[in-house]
Amino acid sequence: MANISESVPVATDSSRSGLHRLMQRKSSIAFLMTLPLILLIGVLVAYPAGYAIYLSMLNKSMVRFVGLGNFEFLMGRDSFWAVVYQSCLFAVTAVIFKAVIGFVVAHFVHNIPAKGQRKWRGMLLVPWVIPPAMSTLAWLWLFDPSYSAFNWILALFGMDPVPWTGDTSWARFSVILVNVWIGAPFFMIMYLAALKSVPEQLYEAAAIDGANWWQRIWYVTLPMMRNIIAITALFSLIVTFANFDIVRVLTAGGPLNGTHVFATWAFRVGIESGDIPLGAAVSLFMVPILAVAAVFILRDINKRGNEA
Repeated sequence: MANISESVPVATDSSRSGLHRLMQRKSSIAFLMTLPLILLIGVLVAYPAGYAIYLSMLNKSMVRFVGLGNFEFLMGRDSFWAVVYQSCLFAVTAVIFKAVIGFVVAHFVHNIPAKGQRKWRGMLLVPWVIPPAMSTLAWLWLFDPSYSAFNWILALFGMDPVPWTGDTSWARFSVILVNVWIGAPFFMIMYLAALKSVPEQLYEAAAIDGANWWQRIWYVTLPMMRNIIAITALFSLIVTFANFDIVRVLTAGGPLNGTHVFATWAFRVGIESGDIPLGAAVSLFMVPILAVAAVFILRDINKRGNEA
């Protein structure tokens, strides 16, 4: 009996080591199965990023290494800092409006009976599904200085025409408006999915405690959706900062370079002006700005996760 009892721990240790080896084997198999995707991402993302860094350290003729000379040259130009300001204004303003509109529309669709939600979701997603360049061409006609549909409506009320793309302030407004129109449905569908995951018992408990509609949103809905809101805003901020087609089609950076963002200015400097290293340096300036935004947002998400 003593020998049998003493052999039990040995068998347990053996089974644990066998299970550990099996888990290691499964992780190795999983890594090998994902290795082609990792290599593909490395080729499509890491290599272009590294090559862009290499290009940004060459002179205009791309035959001499200049180190950080292109970055120093850009930081000494007022036009570049104007692009930084316009990019931040464009991205932050557009993301805020997309988040607010998406939140409101998501509540509207969430409160519709289930039979009608599919129809509304399909219609509201149309602006996001259409290629941005194609839809921006339609907006370009609406903003046309001679045949603007918006100005025609304003004329019916006796109002003066608006230079939608001919004035810097109005051009910035027009670019932001088109970006909000295209991107708000993405926020709507993300927030709608988050709303469906909020337990109804929380709303019932809040109603029993005497909370009104606004208090239920502030103390129940928003806390339950904070992570989704933060992640969606971060993703949209990255995409909006790198936006090219809307500005290029609608204003081409004008008037007087008043609507240029990083992507369009990099295209102007690198492709149209023939200075590819300087254009690469312009595009790389997006990285530290987005990195700072990502660190703050993700740190806040991790902090709330640890508190929970």
